[in-house]
Amino acid sequence: MRLLRPLFVFVFAISFIVSACAPAVPAANAGDAESATQVQSDAGAVEQVTLKVAVLPIIDTLPMYVAQQEGLFAKHGVNVEFVPVASAPERDQLLAAGQADGTINEILSVMLFNKDQVQMQAVRYALRPTEGYGHFFILASAKSGITTPDGLKGVEIGVSQGTVIEYVTERLLQAEGFSTDDIKTIAVPKIPDRMALLASGELNAGVLPDPLASLAVSQGAVIVADDSAHPEYGFSVISFRKEVIDANPDAVRAFLAAVEEASDLINLDPKKYTNVLSEQKLVPPPLLETYKVPPFPDQGVPTEAEWMDALAWAKEKGMLTTDVSYADSVNGSLLP
Repeated sequence: MRLLRPLFVFVFAISFIVSACAPAVPAANAGDAESATQVQSDAGAVEQVTLKVAVLPIIDTLPMYVAQQEGLFAKHGVNVEFVPVASAPERDQLLAAGQADGTINEILSVMLFNKDQVQMQAVRYALRPTEGYGHFFILASAKSGITTPDGLKGVEIGVSQGTVIEYVTERLLQAEGFSTDDIKTIAVPKIPDRMALLASGELNAGVLPDPLASLAVSQGAVIVADDSAHPEYGFSVISFRKEVIDANPDAVRAFLAAVEEASDLINLDPKKYTNVLSEQKLVPPPLLETYKVPPFPDQGVPTEAEWMDALAWAKEKGMLTTDVSYADSVNGSLLP
């Protein structure tokens, strides 16, 4: 099956989609960098805080954009400035330099930021897979003949290595009874490459986030497994730099209250925000009319069990050599 050129151009343009595509860049000392601050005016009043949030064009960000569109940030007394980024490494470089205050990432990214000292804290789930709405999908090429997880034993699966995509892939296959020797992955870091190779049959299997997984399926790929039955692996989180949280806890709390309201609005009437999906390029144009927006989670933070499992995997892969504290890295005290 051949990928249509306009479609490939679109996918190439968003090759950076999903923060899972690259590991975090550990933060340097950014104490003197620009960040969200409370500024005292001459009259002594405290001006409204502005939070700078680095955003990738991923479905996980929808509640943030809806909160902006519906005036919910203003309602809760916080200014929010979105800083569009073209890749996970760019996002992490901005955070490391103090040029962004928060973002959506995964707990693996938070761990890497905090491996030497606590730089970031996860403050809320952003998107969490649920029944019927997977976040990451293991797909087989239509030409492979693979339709069940057993067909993946010993088959090279295209992933971005050292990221949440590889982590989810291994954990999903282990849940299907695969041994370590049964699981074979191959590095295909760029999503458009993975999609093109799947479409051509040069790659028998690969892992994609939704909605790009839905796009690949519309082009003939076959869903073999997804994380909808295992939400403990494929979730994303909203994270802020600890320096920002310490200086402006009320601003972060207000931000989360606005996201909570926006999530409720989306869950009540997801079709209402098709314009946001289009304007922010969160869903490929061919899917805009048919794509089912996933339900967004109520307030909550990753559990210690979820953190420890991801930590064990990161240590097993040599990404980390020491434990990173759950208590210091996950902060649920700011939830509304």
